[in-house]
Amino acid sequence: MNSIYTRSAPQLLAAAPLVLPMSESRVHAGFPSPAEDFAVNRLDLTQILITHPQATYIWKVTGESMQDLGIDDGDLLLVNRALRALHDDIVVATVDGEFTLKQLHQRPGRMRLKAGNPSFPDILPKDGQIIEIWGVATSSIKRFVVSGRTR
Repeated sequence: MNSIYTRSAPQLLAAAPLVLPMSESRVHAGFPSPAEDFAVNRLDLTQILITHPQATYIWKVTGESMQDLGIDDGDLLLVNRALRALHDDIVVATVDGEFTLKQLHQRPGRMRLKAGNPSFPDILPKDGQIIEIWGVATSSIKRFVVSGRTR
């Protein structure tokens, strides 16, 4: 059922900015573009990715139930507790005290937590079951290369 499981609490983001260089050019995923001069500016990822630093946490994803929505095992999620969850948001929820990552589907008087992989069942609230929305996933960080790798 779970896409997120952790024995410890999620990590609160540091309030310090994360400033990295950013090229003003775009990288083409189709045909290469002619060579351009690469101007570089500094980009603060916290300004782009985080709207509520005191309410934003990082969770590490475990499992494959959200892979069709581009969230894979090992990805890091930024989860904002200050946002009100809306229909189709990807949310961290608790189901009877256990954390899970799913897409929220809301209709008047009805709610379900939808898996992003047809191999996993959706979660429909049962009588007496406690389901709470813990926070809204706002971004996913995906690593292609593990740091510290040598060739």
